[in-house]
Amino acid sequence: MPSRFLAAQKPAPVERVLLRCAGQCTVCRAWSHQTICESCITLYARPQPRCWTCATRLPPTMTGRPRPQCGRCLLQAPPLDHTVAALEYGFPWDGLLQHFKYHQALELRESLLERLNCALNASEVSAPDWLLPVPLSAERLRERGYNQSHELARALARRRGLRCEPDLLLRVRHTEAQASLKLDARAANVHGIFAIEPQKAGQLRGTNVALLDDVMTSGATLYELARVLLQAGVMSVQAWVIARTPEPGDG
Repeated sequence: MPSRFLAAQKPAPVERVLLRCAGQCTVCRAWSHQTICESCITLYARPQPRCWTCATRLPPTMTGRPRPQCGRCLLQAPPLDHTVAALEYGFPWDGLLQHFKYHQALELRESLLERLNCALNASEVSAPDWLLPVPLSAERLRERGYNQSHELARALARRRGLRCEPDLLLRVRHTEAQASLKLDARAANVHGIFAIEPQKAGQLRGTNVALLDDVMTSGATLYELARVLLQAGVMSVQAWVIARTPEPGDG
């Protein structure tokens, strides 16, 4: 059977099944004691300047500026105090994240989390009181078999000594997958679909929360969750994501 990736420099279609022999890098197939070798991390995980509040990629001239923001966030501030994205959603991370998300490739979790942990350290984030994964609907959970954001959040919470409670946030209505919708339809798709577990809402009041998701595209899901939390008395909301999709037309 063909490999998921034929060479580190040549992207392969993301829908192919990822195969890996023990001791090989998932991306380039070089022998490595890590799931993703140091050469591929150096090549494909270079730090990039990003907007402080939505994590969209900024021009290199913004490097070093304190809390830089994109023009969109300057005009209309999102409900997030800070967003940290470890990676750009492109080769090879798009294929790896899809394999992790849809095929329960848990062997990729620690490598993905290491990238996020490095980004959090570099951003000098304020430690939240809670680290909460983006919830799935019951239908999506049955379809997928597990919540990839919960798997990431609970492992990162152990690593950073944070409280993680997946049942605090609820998705109360099943909707179309965001990935199947155009960007301008995504906010309407998630409007009103989240809630806080009523019997546990008091635990969040007056606290600082970080939301964790695997990929941020339009930001609609994270913004809607942030609004729900702020309306419930949460003091501040951050978003921590493994990857941020590039802006349309941003090569």
